[in-house]
Amino acid sequence: MSLIERAGLALLHRMDPEKAHGLALRALRSGLAPLPGVVRSDRLRVRIGTLDLPNPIGLAAGFDKNAEAVSALGNSGFGFIEVGAATPLPQPGNPRPRLFRLPQDRAVINRFGFNNDGAEAIARRLAAQPCDVPLGLNLGANKDSADRAGDYVKVLECCGALVDFVTVNVSSPNTEKLRDLQGPAALRALLARVAEANAALAEPVPVFLKIAPDLDNSELDEIAAVAEEAALDAIVATNTTLTRDGLTSPHGDEKGGLSGAPLFDISTRVLAKLAARTKLPLIGVGGIGSAEDAYIKIKAGASAVQLYSALVYEGIGLAARIATGLDTLLEQDGHASVADAVGLETARWT
Repeated sequence: MSLIERAGLALLHRMDPEKAHGLALRALRSGLAPLPGVVRSDRLRVRIGTLDLPNPIGLAAGFDKNAEAVSALGNSGFGFIEVGAATPLPQPGNPRPRLFRLPQDRAVINRFGFNNDGAEAIARRLAAQPCDVPLGLNLGANKDSADRAGDYVKVLECCGALVDFVTVNVSSPNTEKLRDLQGPAALRALLARVAEANAALAEPVPVFLKIAPDLDNSELDEIAAVAEEAALDAIVATNTTLTRDGLTSPHGDEKGGLSGAPLFDISTRVLAKLAARTKLPLIGVGGIGSAEDAYIKIKAGASAVQLYSALVYEGIGLAARIATGLDTLLEQDGHASVADAVGLETARWT
C-alpha cells in the first residue's frame, strides 16, 4: 500500500463510515485517487459464459450502488465490476447509522436496505461512463413492492442494454422477506420472468444468481437444481451473513449483514458445497483480503471472485495487488491458467 493510500485511509477512518464511503467515491470520480489500471496476463484470463475477464478479481455489488464511479473502478485493477443493487424506484433505505466498521475483526456490518437512486438514474450514469472491464448490475426489489419479481424485470428492462451481465440478488438480509425468494418455487418463478425479459433484449446478457451463506445442505440442493434448470450463467456465493460467532469489535452486535474476514470460512464452505452440486461457474465472495484468500476460493471451486469489505482496510489498490499476487501463486504451482486450479481442493471444504 502506498503512503498516499495509507494516509487517505487514516483520514477516512476518522469519519463516520457512510460519510467516508461517499467521500471515497467522490475521490475516485474526480480522479484524485491514483489508479493502477487493469491487471492483465495470459494466466489470469477467465471466461464465464460469454464474458472475457482480464483477471478473475471482481468488485462486489454495494461499493458503488448508484454507478457513480464506473470508469474509475474499471481502471482500478479489477477484472470485472458490479454496481447496484438497483431497484425500479428510488428509495432511501434504512435509517442511519447503518454502516459499521469492525476493525478488530477486519469486518463490516451494514443494514442499508437497498438505498439507491432508482433504475432510471442509474441507467443514465451507466450510459455516460465507459468501462474498461466487464460491467454488471445487481438487480433488486423495492421494499414496499407488491410484485418483487416484477421489480427485477423492470430494472433489467431499464438497464440491461447498458451492462455486460446482471445478478439477481435474492440474498440481502436487509430487505424484509427478500430471502424468501431463495425457496425453490419462488426462485423458479422469478428466474423464469427474468429469463423472458432478458430474451426480449436486443442483446441478452449473462444472468448470475447471488445467494446467502446461511443455507443448509437441502436448501443448497434446491438452489443448485433450480439454477441449472434455469440455465444460469453463474452463481455468486455468497452475500453477507447474519451469524456473529467470534466477533470482538464493539459494533459486533449491530443488526444487518456481516461481511469481511469472519465470512471467509462460512462462504467458502457454501461455495465448495455448490461446486459439488453443480457444473455452473461459481463466483466466490466473502472475506477475501489477499491473493492467498482468492487462490483458496478458486481451489474450492470458484472460477472468479469478488471483494468489497477488505477495501475499507486496504484501499482501492488492493485489487491490483491481489491480481498480481494470484498470478505469482498460479505460476509457482505450475498452472497455465486460473481454470487449471478451479476446484482442486473442493473436498477440503465439504
